[in-house]
Amino acid sequence: MTNAQLELLKLFSRDVPEEDLIELKQLIVNYLAEKLGQKADEIWEEKGWTNEDMKRMSREHIRTLYKN
Repeated sequence: MTNAQLELLKLFSRDVPEEDLIELKQLIVNYLAEKLGQKADEIWEEKGWTNEDMKRMSREHIRTLYKN
């Protein structure tokens, strides 16, 4: 198990009301979304992308070709 899984198991070793579980899930989702946004901003800056680049990329159809 990962360190995160172990910590969550410790946290949930006692009965937690459903309302609290929902709040905890939302906290985790918000945390991960923030981390993802920061990483995306980092890459955006690294690549020197502009709003025009984003518009162009949003119109592209990039797919992985798989051989049968």
